[in-house]
Amino acid sequence: MTPTQFKPDDAYRDTISTVGAAGQRVWLYPKKPTGRLYRARKGLSYGLLAVLFAGPWLRLNGLPLLMWNLPARKFIILGQIFWPQDFFILLLATLTFLVFIILFTVVYGRVFCGWVCPQTIFLEMVFRRIEYWLEGDAPQQKALDRADWDWNKTWRKTTKHVLFLAVSFLIANTFLAYIIGSDALVAIVTDPLTAHLGGLAAMVGFTGVFYAVFARFREQVCTIVCPYGRLQGVLLDQDSLVVAYDYQRGEPRAKLHKNQARTAGDCIDCHQCVQVCPTGIDIRNGATQMECVNCTACIDACDAIMDLVKLPQGLIRHASENGIANGTKFRFTGRVKALSGGLVLLLAVLTGLLVSRANVQATVLRTPGQLYQKTERGTITNLYNISIINKTNRRYPITLRILEPAQGQISLIGTAGLKLPAQGITEGVFFAELPRTALHRTNQKIRIGVFSGGQLISETSTKFLGPSQ
Repeated sequence: MTPTQFKPDDAYRDTISTVGAAGQRVWLYPKKPTGRLYRARKGLSYGLLAVLFAGPWLRLNGLPLLMWNLPARKFIILGQIFWPQDFFILLLATLTFLVFIILFTVVYGRVFCGWVCPQTIFLEMVFRRIEYWLEGDAPQQKALDRADWDWNKTWRKTTKHVLFLAVSFLIANTFLAYIIGSDALVAIVTDPLTAHLGGLAAMVGFTGVFYAVFARFREQVCTIVCPYGRLQGVLLDQDSLVVAYDYQRGEPRAKLHKNQARTAGDCIDCHQCVQVCPTGIDIRNGATQMECVNCTACIDACDAIMDLVKLPQGLIRHASENGIANGTKFRFTGRVKALSGGLVLLLAVLTGLLVSRANVQATVLRTPGQLYQKTERGTITNLYNISIINKTNRRYPITLRILEPAQGQISLIGTAGLKLPAQGITEGVFFAELPRTALHRTNQKIRIGVFSGGQLISETSTKFLGPSQ
């Protein structure tokens, strides 16, 4: 779509709604949205918020649903523990998620931003709701900001910012629980304050960041900071479904006058779509605008006006640029098919890796600098270091056996047996002993089994050095 197709004057996108003529920040006062899409967005948002705040406290297999403990290099996803040895799985999962986001954006536009993004959900469904409750809708907020500092303004502003700080502190603690776990968070809260001064300082800092973002920075995160918002210009094409104004039907726009024959388009130039926009744009200036987060507030506002003037809904709706320009329906392009195929392939590989992933993983390495040794019995021994990682919430008593060749034996050094703690790592040193008859080459592969209670729970292989044949 080109500006001249539906914008008759020369003022097409020559200003930014949040920047004044002198370069100062223009504060936005979006009108409180209503409508069927807003109700659906509220239901989804509060469901996601419930999952977010409950997540650290929910358990699956005795483990948190999600924990991203970077300092300990331990990650828990849906009750499954992932260690650095599983990094390739996490990397593939991240790549799969990115391909999904790209595919979703190519097909459905920036719906993620308006409906699922935590920034939008917190701002629109928590902080703005507090603002609407205490200060009223957009006209009342403007009047309150212009008013003198009397008791009415003081208590409303003070209460709002106290609540903003409290919610920001709750958000910061929730994100901390996803990093260190809810049990560790409870311990920090119940311990004496002086025992965690560094952690408290960090928490106050994070609270300040969240407060600054949602109390002052707001929509600037979406229009300036967010990298995904910057990528939408690359990901979207003219077949992507976006929140779009039907200029074919709406132009030329004109005010509606009573008892006057309507010769203009269906847009009555009421500016309701602009007043409810959380980023302050005019959707009629074009569908693919950098600031548009596809929140659909303008759709609800326009549909309500269309009902009042007895015109069909859908003047602003989910549609593609080609769909509006040519009247065509949505179609799967070659890019969508290629991305879909790549996503299916990645999901298949990821599923296979997750299904074949062992709960206990052992790594055996020959001790550096040690050669083989001959015993009085005529056997050959090699010294090894073993590290065993437990990816479950269960303790295991560990015994080691040589699976191949069958004549081999293992002798632990310095301990009667290994004990593998839940969610932990155990290490040991052992001699592997083989008879000369079992050696067929100087550098031979052997298989070592890790047993618990007589059951094989993991196995690994390593090299065994022996004398030349």
